[in-house]
Amino acid sequence: MLTELPPVAPATGAGTAAWLLVALPALGAAVLFLGGRRTDRWGHLLGTATVLASFVYGVVLFVSTLALPGEERVRDLPLYEWFASGSLSVEFGLRLDPLSLTFVLLITGVGSLIHIYSVGYMAHDENRRKFFAMLNLFVAAMLVLVLGNGFLTLYLGWEGVGLASYLLIGFYVQRPLAASAAKKAFLMNRVGDVGLALAIFILFAQLGTTQYTAVFARIGELSPGAITAVALLLLLGACGKSGQFPLQAWLPDAMEGPTPVSALIHAATMVTAGVYLVARAHPIYDLTPTGRLVVTIVGAVTMLIGAIVGCAYDDIKKVLAYSTVSQIGYMMLAVGLGPIGYAAGLAHLLAHGFFKAGLFLGAGSVMHGMADETDMRRFGGLWRHMPITFATFTLGYLALIGFPFLSGFYSKDLIIEAALGGPPERGWLLGGAALLAAGLTAFYMTRLMLMTFFGPERWRSLTPRSAPWDPSLESEAAPQHPEPGHGGTRSAAELDHGAAPEHYHPHESPASMTVPMIVLAIGSVGAGAFLVIGERLGGWLEPAIGPVREVEDTVIPTGLVPGIASVLMLLGVGIAYLTVGRRPVPVERPQRVSLPVRAARADLYANAINEGVIARPGIWLSRALVYLDNRGVDGAVNGAAALLGGTSGRVRRAQTGFVRSYALTMLGGSLVLVAALLAVALP
Repeated sequence: MLTELPPVAPATGAGTAAWLLVALPALGAAVLFLGGRRTDRWGHLLGTATVLASFVYGVVLFVSTLALPGEERVRDLPLYEWFASGSLSVEFGLRLDPLSLTFVLLITGVGSLIHIYSVGYMAHDENRRKFFAMLNLFVAAMLVLVLGNGFLTLYLGWEGVGLASYLLIGFYVQRPLAASAAKKAFLMNRVGDVGLALAIFILFAQLGTTQYTAVFARIGELSPGAITAVALLLLLGACGKSGQFPLQAWLPDAMEGPTPVSALIHAATMVTAGVYLVARAHPIYDLTPTGRLVVTIVGAVTMLIGAIVGCAYDDIKKVLAYSTVSQIGYMMLAVGLGPIGYAAGLAHLLAHGFFKAGLFLGAGSVMHGMADETDMRRFGGLWRHMPITFATFTLGYLALIGFPFLSGFYSKDLIIEAALGGPPERGWLLGGAALLAAGLTAFYMTRLMLMTFFGPERWRSLTPRSAPWDPSLESEAAPQHPEPGHGGTRSAAELDHGAAPEHYHPHESPASMTVPMIVLAIGSVGAGAFLVIGERLGGWLEPAIGPVREVEDTVIPTGLVPGIASVLMLLGVGIAYLTVGRRPVPVERPQRVSLPVRAARADLYANAINEGVIARPGIWLSRALVYLDNRGVDGAVNGAAALLGGTSGRVRRAQTGFVRSYALTMLGGSLVLVAALLAVALP
């Protein structure tokens, strides 16, 4: 049954200038793009200042909204009529409610820290100003996405985020891998965008509007089939942006962009857009059990895929990337459970924004001190050389694996409890998948910690590799080209065969990088308890997503869930310690591995499946259509033209221009005519 929606009031007070949230980073992007190299000296400062200012104003709006009664916290700010065509009139406006303001604080808050971090990280890059322009564009587009008061406004931000991510992932345009990853992300997101566009078309065709207020008030007028179709098409869009099955293959390849981009895309912005979309469209999903079921299945499958593949990678950034795939799967599973899971999924989203951003920035700090090396087999013992990075990374690691009383412990357990509820067969399946993924998360993250920060300093005894890297054996093992201006002193031979020991000088990062990491580490420790205990987040979000419903009839008593999850977490840590911590880590990855490991290293053949099922058939279909067009359509047209041309050419030969020829022809025709008349007249 549709949740009763609160009334929507016009924005007043501080809310009337909410457009500044978007305008500030958008202005920064415009100045930096159009100003060119004249802004090189201070462009990074402007880019950081605009996002910080947007964050400060977001806090002001949050506080002013918090002071309002619950029924007045949903407000619209109409700005102007975007366009009108026939009966369609689209208003460009903003919706200020607890859900959108929560995302505003996450996007601008974590985004500001990433901007500050980037000042130091990109200090020696000649295109730093352009990088900050792209970051500003990304933040502005994401703010349009979450603040829009209708599906078309959301779609504008949706496409803006897609464009900005394409630019940022392919920032190092001279690297073929980066260009390929950007193109892959762009194309796979277009698949999801088609689903979102079709859902908007159906809503307009059925209801004559795309504004949230009108759509959610009248969604019950649609047939059950139409509601389910809209829900599934919205989910397709969410799968593209959030890297969910079957469109998850682009997200790990996005690591080809600069490390701050990885933190921005994977923690606070783009990959959370799908979760936001499902939560925002909850009045639609509340009316379709089938739609919610598909969301939970997609989330559970993606959660396990990310956790399994993360266990086999040696690239520190790609392990974290697949961790993000898995954690977003947790969030999608939660919001697919309906009213019992909306607040849990969003709580985990916020907690994840802190610890995953911190982990990515920590990985960037490790790369900063290790000549941009990403292969964990070539690390070891770094805790001695990077104490701040180690401490902040450790807190993020503990929060991610669900260590008791840290952020992930509270938010992830809420999702597991919700997944264990409902019918027993569903509870065992979804809850069991969530518990299994929790154990796998502890394993691959402990493996990452042990290989990176503990054990012997393997980088000291390295020698250049004697044989070329074989990408056919393990695609992710191809050596990473250093990020320009960031330890980029390695020769071409070293890029092909591995750096020599003298190129590694592990050291702590500058304050511009470590301070954001410290702030995010603090959030990793306390955000979960603050949001979950006392149902602070659920109560705050109630005007936007409805009241939080208690989990009933769980297959495992809810009081046992934290203990079981903690036991599985400790089991994953223990297995990682026995298999990695107590054994020497070979610098070169063994080429002879079991089939499950090969499958995990090949992304569970996601790329092969996409290529075999979609890409190659698409290419063959295109070639067949081109052949049909060339030989069929063009052949028929060209053949008809050739027939007429050839016939006219032959007929033209009868026109000689000689009078005697025409007279002879007339005589012949007359004789034929007389003969025909005589044949008819004579008996």
